Amino acid sequence: MEQEDGTTTVVAASTSDGSGLDPISRVRKLLFRQMLVGIKDGRFFLGSFHCIDKQGNIILQDTVEYRSIRRSSPSPTEQRCLGMILIPSSCRTSCHVDCSIEEQLSLIQLKE
Repeated sequence: MEQEDGTTTVVAASTSDGSGLDPISRVRKLLFRQMLVGIKDGRFFLGSFHCIDKQGNIILQDTVEYRSIRRSSPSPTEQRCLGMILIPSSCRTSCHVDCSIEEQLSLIQLKE
């Protein structure tokens, strides 16, 4: 869904009768959900969604960082606990929310 300022929303939502929800309602449905966010340098952050601002910056709480390590070790990824972090929209490459299939289908808005 494109907004007046040229940005696109992260998640599109609709109800079974086809009427769309306003952006605030869509974001409220995401609050405190587990979210996996990828950034340009290859790291991933898994945390609880706390908020998003007008520019698309995301704040996650109780976050764990996952990154690939190139040296030989038993595990190909390294992780560390970070707590609360801000992920700038300019760095973000992917964003996934942990939810059931039914919830995923309810968050999809089909364009005709």
